[in-house]
Amino acid sequence: MVTRPPQILAFGGGGFSMEAGNTLLDDHALALTGVARPKVCFVPTASGDADHYLVRFYREFAARAEVSHLSLFRRDRSAGAIEGDIATHLLAQDLIYVGGGSVLSLLGAWRAHGVDAILERCWRSGVVLCGLSAGSLCWFDGALTAFHGPPERVEGMGLLPWANCVHYDAEPERSQEFRAAIAAGELRPGYGADDGAALHFVGTELAEVVSSRPKARGYHVEAVDGQAVETELSCHYLGSPRIALAA
Repeated sequence: MVTRPPQILAFGGGGFSMEAGNTLLDDHALALTGVARPKVCFVPTASGDADHYLVRFYREFAARAEVSHLSLFRRDRSAGAIEGDIATHLLAQDLIYVGGGSVLSLLGAWRAHGVDAILERCWRSGVVLCGLSAGSLCWFDGALTAFHGPPERVEGMGLLPWANCVHYDAEPERSQEFRAAIAAGELRPGYGADDGAALHFVGTELAEVVSSRPKARGYHVEAVDGQAVETELSCHYLGSPRIALAA
């Protein structure tokens, strides 16, 4: 059994559903498990368990992992992918991958079924959590969603005591509102991630920013004297080799 600390890999946007032919972020998520062929469960709640999303997940991961999915909008819950109760299955995974869509719908469904509490248990037990867009916003104390129109604040699960903004470069209105909300004290200090960038947290602290695109970046935003101060963070492009430091 592999022993892992609590970890979350929060994509600003990217992975198999946004970057056809670019597997760098998904490869990194799999590598964080430390398992050659990890157990991976896809949770497409934010899309209403869309069929096309499930097909694309299985097409991408079936050759590299032991795959399953969790459905909350179908009578059988999982189309035969899960035997037994949800908690037992999710706690047995190496990686839980949460898809994009509506974070409001995701959180409502999770709370109604108790999945939010189960996922917190998974995180604390060392199951790696990852996701993009809604599947990134959900882990944080607070965030901005723009799925249903203009950016609006949403209360997340609070596993990470920070605010989060996804699609930071692709949706300027969202990132602008994010900075304004932090400056006004309506959101905690937090992090933004471009499409193609991912924030890797170990425990509740940011360990690294990685990217699948050379120019994608992550940012820290905090309020100083009532003004938002944005700091671009050091980022490792996953398409380049890491440089070993001299002893």
